[in-house]
Amino acid sequence: MANIFKNYTSASVGTGATTTYTVPNATTSVVIGCNLANRTAAQIKVDVQIAGVFLIKGVPLPASSAISVLDGKIIVEAADTVVITSDTASSCDVIVSVLEQT
Repeated sequence: MANIFKNYTSASVGTGATTTYTVPNATTSVVIGCNLANRTAAQIKVDVQIAGVFLIKGVPLPASSAISVLDGKIIVEAADTVVITSDTASSCDVIVSVLEQT
C-alpha cells in the first residue's frame, strides 16, 4: 500500500461549484488540510462540501484574509469530491492537502 502526500489547488473560485479534489479509483484518502484565501478587497462567504455534505456553509472570509477550515482529518473514499463555492465571482483560492492510500 503506497502512501502519498499531495496538494490540490483551485484559483479564483467563484459562484459556480468548483471541484478541487476527486478521490481516484482504488484509493482511500485522508483530507488533512483545507485552506481558503480571499483574493478580493471585500468580504466573501464560502461553502466547502466533502462527499456532498457541507463542511462549512456561508463562512465569512474578510477581505484579503485566509482561513483553515479543517479541524481534524476526514476520510474520503474513491469518487468522493471536495467542492468549493463562493458568493462572489473569482474571489477565493483553495488548497486541499491529502494523504492518498492506494
